[in-house]
Amino acid sequence: MQEIPINTITSPNVILELIYRLKVKDVMTTDLVTAGKETTLRQIQHIMREKQVTGLPIVVGKRLIGIVSMDDIIQALDKGYIEEKAQDHMTRNLIVLEDDMPISFAISYFDRFSYHRFPVLNKHKELVGMITSRDITSTLLVEINREIEELEKRTRTTSLSEEMSGEIHTYTIMKNDFENAGFASTEIKKRLKSAGIAPHIIRRAAIASYELEMNLVVHSDGGELIAEYSPQTMQITARDSGPGISDVEAAMTPGWSTASEWIRSLGFGAGMGLPNVRSVADDFTIESNRNGTTVVCTIELHPKQEET
Repeated sequence: MQEIPINTITSPNVILELIYRLKVKDVMTTDLVTAGKETTLRQIQHIMREKQVTGLPIVVGKRLIGIVSMDDIIQALDKGYIEEKAQDHMTRNLIVLEDDMPISFAISYFDRFSYHRFPVLNKHKELVGMITSRDITSTLLVEINREIEELEKRTRTTSLSEEMSGEIHTYTIMKNDFENAGFASTEIKKRLKSAGIAPHIIRRAAIASYELEMNLVVHSDGGELIAEYSPQTMQITARDSGPGISDVEAAMTPGWSTASEWIRSLGFGAGMGLPNVRSVADDFTIESNRNGTTVVCTIELHPKQEET
């Protein structure tokens, strides 16, 4: 399978912003074609041909119990059991995504596994969609075009950042609150946009605030994200009350994580994202002990060397 030609390290800033903003439910296909466990492989072959799909989820009600792929059909034809039921030959050991996950997780799944598609479940463990690499790339193209149109319509040439001077916004972040994860970073992005800050600066702030917000959700016992604005800079502070990072130096390397096995099983916590925060910040500090962790990053709103 061809890899998705984007990632969270080397992709352009506009792509990174979309990767962090969009969730799986924004990208997945919801017009599902499914079959039951009693459906024969022959019938599934006909459904695949008619619907032009290469894989069919097998469900009981809304519960996913397996998948029959085109490879399964080819093998059934070769070995002569094409008339047998799906339940006897479907793949049961499934890797799934959840609809509230950021698409960055979906991209990592396609890079890690050699599958053409992944089923998507909601928080009730019901099948609600399927996602392919084409779904991701086509949605990103649409969103990129939309971003370009917004930039073309932008007529304001002077900064309104003076109006933000002295503003401080504090967002309380709860442990394991995946449903509301991303709210604070979205609010920060909206505030910068309303003040006429350059798009590439907003993208940097969105990446930093999202990574720090997700760290509070996934790796801490909860805490707060604080955004402080001045005419020239914004400072984002992530502060929690524990349990702390055992090895700060290791935490600054991609993939290092303090997430529990349960969090990992949900697809979160593959890394702490601190290298991403440092890469977009003009100033970055981190302090951690068993009483908690504080990360402070500063972003210049009007850098002398403007990005092209």
